[in-house]
Amino acid sequence: MSWIPAAWGPETLVPLPVLVPLFAAGLTLALHRYANVQRTISVAALVASTLASVGLVLAADAGPVVVDVGGWAAPVGIALVADRLAALMLTVSGVMLLCVLLYSLGQGVPENEAETVDEARVGGAIPVAIFHPTYLVLAAGVSNAFLTGDLFNLYVGFEILLAASAVLLTLGGTAERVRAGSVYLIVALASSVLFLSAIALIYAATGTVNMAQLAVRLPEIDDTVRVALQLLLLLAFGIKAAVFPLSFWLPDSYPTAPAPVTAVFAGLLTKVGVYSILRTQTLIFPDSPVVDQILLVVALATMVIGILGAVAQNDVKRLLSFTLVSHIGFMIFGIALASEAGTAAAIFYVVHHISVQTALFLVVGLVEWRGGSTSLDRLGGLAKLAPLLAVLFFVPALNLAGIPPLSGFLGKVGLLTEGVRIGTPLAWALVVGSVATSLLTLYAVVKAWNKAFWQTAPAEIPEHAPMPRTMVWPAAALVTFGLSLTVVAGPLYGYADRSAATTMDGYTYIEAVYPGGSDRGTGQSADVTDAQTEGGDGP
Repeated sequence: MSWIPAAWGPETLVPLPVLVPLFAAGLTLALHRYANVQRTISVAALVASTLASVGLVLAADAGPVVVDVGGWAAPVGIALVADRLAALMLTVSGVMLLCVLLYSLGQGVPENEAETVDEARVGGAIPVAIFHPTYLVLAAGVSNAFLTGDLFNLYVGFEILLAASAVLLTLGGTAERVRAGSVYLIVALASSVLFLSAIALIYAATGTVNMAQLAVRLPEIDDTVRVALQLLLLLAFGIKAAVFPLSFWLPDSYPTAPAPVTAVFAGLLTKVGVYSILRTQTLIFPDSPVVDQILLVVALATMVIGILGAVAQNDVKRLLSFTLVSHIGFMIFGIALASEAGTAAAIFYVVHHISVQTALFLVVGLVEWRGGSTSLDRLGGLAKLAPLLAVLFFVPALNLAGIPPLSGFLGKVGLLTEGVRIGTPLAWALVVGSVATSLLTLYAVVKAWNKAFWQTAPAEIPEHAPMPRTMVWPAAALVTFGLSLTVVAGPLYGYADRSAATTMDGYTYIEAVYPGGSDRGTGQSADVTDAQTEGGDGP
């Protein structure tokens, strides 16, 4: 970090992934009449945010970087905490958000030119004036959720996501999009009510919503109350992460949106829910064997039922939506193992899945542009018409299925190895379920690839409908990024291991945010220790 001036320590970088997109969103809204200026501001803002995130990855490897918002120290004020896990999630999401934005520049058209575009082929024109500020607000909400060290601020981050995602889902105002957006909005509001209720109950029981302080106060309350609070939080986060049976809304909501919106939702928004589960399970509720067993059952059901739904689909977008649900189960599997190796594998798998799932949805947007549909019955012969498109779909599809030596295979091997090591009947059931899910994923994506690219082309597909380079290259860049995770799998897995070690330990995080507030060995908080010091024996 020697390139940062002395007065600009790593702490300077922490708020940038939140503040820069928010400031840029205001600018793009004010300059809504100037589409080219909007595009320039949006790209510059996400480039700056991504670079700041890369700097935080380097800085956080030496320890969490904490910023007290407004100068109010925790637990009174809100802390932004960039530890290894948060910094890694910020960086991967930044790369993904930037690639999707660049892709959208080729698909989006100014509102007054929308009638000149074949909307059936491009998946619906994107109103640029609305898209850019909303997309930047979404990016700020994601960054806030990853960085916050405060439960209520996490709720604020989710609400920012909810407001932005509701607008993005209904772009274009078609009946189908409004219907899907309405379902999404109702489910998201229900999740928000549950989350806010959990926060209120947690505050009533502990007197704080700071996550570091919660980690030392929650062990002191009644076990039954603590488990009830934990399950309520998991219910709220489970809806956002789309775990079974709380995933019913996703396959109908995502496929109707424009390709860039579907891609960013599929690749990132559910991972914010997974991140929240990972953070709270390891920091606030670190020793909860009963709940971990419940999560293992949920993970198995999510894997199996999700992939069975994918196999039954005949539309590529819906097929990928069901695989998205299914592979959330792999991440919950790693979290539920409640071990450093399982958590490391889950972190690695989240990074892999963000890049691969996003890339696949962007490529499917190109398939829709070139073939005029995402229905497998109406596609065919695209391997001859667009050989590059065939490769761009095939590579991440195999990565999603976990074909060696790709990153999907490496993440699954880490999960399976730890499941075998744990060796309980439920862990073994997850190992078997993971293998079956991977095989069915391979079957589903190969079936889709064969039908779209190899079967005889229907007569209605035009002979010449070139894909815009401004859409092809961002999709290709994200596919390449997914492949690069295999090349750098050693260092990346090492970083995930170190992230898991500090995340599972909790002490480093607590001491960075709330100095002197941790005694994980006894479960005793600094509050109790201070009372004993000042008042003799104390309570």
